[in-house]
Amino acid sequence: MFLVRKIALASDFKLMICDTGTRPRSKLNLQILPPNSNAAMAISSLRALLASPPPLPAAALLESHALLLTSGLAADAALLAHFAKHLVASARPPAHADAFRVLLSLRPRCAHPFNALISHLTLAGDPSAAFRAFVRLASGGAGVAPDGYTFPAALKACARIGGLLEGRQAHAIAAKGGFLGRLPVRNALVTLYGACGECGDARRAFDEMAERDIVSWTALVSAFVRGGRSGEALGVFGEMDVAPNEATLASVLVACGRLGLVRAGRAVHGWYVKREKELSLSVGNAVLDMYVKCEKLDQARRVFDMFPVRDIVSWTVMISGLVQCKCPSEALEVFNAMQTSGVKPDKIVLSTVLSACASLGALESGRWVHEYIDRKGIEWDVHVGTSVVDMYAKCGCLETAISIFSKMPFKNVSSWNAMINGFALHGHGRHSVECFDRMVASGFAPNEVTFITVLGACCHSGLVQEGRRLFELMTVSYKLSPWEEHYGCMVDLLGRAGLIQEAYDIIKDMPMRPAVFTWGALLSACQVHGRADFSHKILKHIQELDSYGSGVYVLLSNVYALNDRWTDVKKVRGLMSEKGMRKEPGSSVIEVNGKTSEFFVGQKSHLDIDEIWAMLSLLMKQIHFEGL
Repeated sequence: MFLVRKIALASDFKLMICDTGTRPRSKLNLQILPPNSNAAMAISSLRALLASPPPLPAAALLESHALLLTSGLAADAALLAHFAKHLVASARPPAHADAFRVLLSLRPRCAHPFNALISHLTLAGDPSAAFRAFVRLASGGAGVAPDGYTFPAALKACARIGGLLEGRQAHAIAAKGGFLGRLPVRNALVTLYGACGECGDARRAFDEMAERDIVSWTALVSAFVRGGRSGEALGVFGEMDVAPNEATLASVLVACGRLGLVRAGRAVHGWYVKREKELSLSVGNAVLDMYVKCEKLDQARRVFDMFPVRDIVSWTVMISGLVQCKCPSEALEVFNAMQTSGVKPDKIVLSTVLSACASLGALESGRWVHEYIDRKGIEWDVHVGTSVVDMYAKCGCLETAISIFSKMPFKNVSSWNAMINGFALHGHGRHSVECFDRMVASGFAPNEVTFITVLGACCHSGLVQEGRRLFELMTVSYKLSPWEEHYGCMVDLLGRAGLIQEAYDIIKDMPMRPAVFTWGALLSACQVHGRADFSHKILKHIQELDSYGSGVYVLLSNVYALNDRWTDVKKVRGLMSEKGMRKEPGSSVIEVNGKTSEFFVGQKSHLDIDEIWAMLSLLMKQIHFEGL
């Protein structure tokens, strides 16, 4: 009868394996093995089999289960732990719920096999099933009690799912069982609360520890970094009484990058290189990210070029850093190098590259990325879709952008912003406002970027009443505090319409000090509408601005010129020359055969300058011939 019950359990297990789509061998020998040399050989083979890397073939796993049921080897906790590993590796997530029952059928005599099951379920990407296994174990459903190794595994599962409530439950059970004195349990608690954004609880768990190791310190530093409290993370790093490891340094470098503390980050970089001679990939990526966030692209590029091996993170950090620092041409060059390296771009890299193409107007390159996404079957999530829409809109293909936007199954605020901006870039201010209204009607709440975009559209299309309505909607209905850019849009909108006094009143009511571009918008309006009287008021305010950068001096020169004060114009321009300042020259970008080239005003050096001048001369002659 006992043998029949065991065979029935094995049959249930066979069904579990079959559910995964793996085809087991048709016949299995489930007889009880006699105590002879053949049995000894079978047991030895079983140990070797379970010690092998997962996953096992379905037939081998079924035979292992049957042998464990009938041989008495189920009393070996270490062997059952290996079996639990293969059990998880051979089943898909829907069948993970049965893993506990299959392991339970072997009647483990301690928690060790269940601890292995919980750990491997988390590693397999199913932490929810891991926590359910812990609950069954803790509630007595396994006939054995959790031990000191159970709680770190369970708390790690909670951290993976961000399960604060579940983590607190595990914390309470550990306290009731008297396990809080164990260092691994305390470390796991700090990690859990950090992963859930509860920095205060993480700090309390840390402060209550009788002893600490490098894992404890690293967990707390990481908790503060995750919680956006980078300054406190660096404070904890300064308190450490043990040597940091690579995980510690990676978190510290992230904190330095977020705070823009390049000197501190460089010190950490130097300390590590002095100690280890060569950057590991994990620390190297963190160093690279730190320099990128601090906008030290030259140093970032030197670090990147020194990597003996680069992974997808290395390429992503370098490409995204170049895009964020307004170096899209260089970003495309790095992307091309990535392709030749053999590393496959993921959707994060591709979205970033599409942003670079949009900045450059590089339609050919952007279209290639779009086709690559489709060709490789890369998932079209909302971020990829938004990037494609934005690229086509900025590259002049508005109809394509509209078509793709309409087919997106899921949209977010950024998607709508890209489409609103697309209409604005093409001079369709009214369509931008209509798109904004559709966005609101669809249940999306516009953010500050949305209003900058739609107000800019109103500005360039002369939609004064719509602009006033939208500005009021932003402040009254959505309770958003306007940025400098919002006020600048309104000043520009009213100024272009000749409403100089109203524009000036908005500047006077601004809660922040107006920047150069805001005064510049009003000055341009005065020039267009011949309001030299207002330029005197503007001059007074401009002279109060901090003399930082060339923008203030250029604006001041323009005011003097508007009032025919040419001696003062000469003085300002002379002052700019003395300080080594110059107005940033305008530029244009052209894409030829998939490669982009940028040309600045007054530029005379280029590899193809002779051919360029020859073609320009030909075009000028043609224009003259046509009488244009």
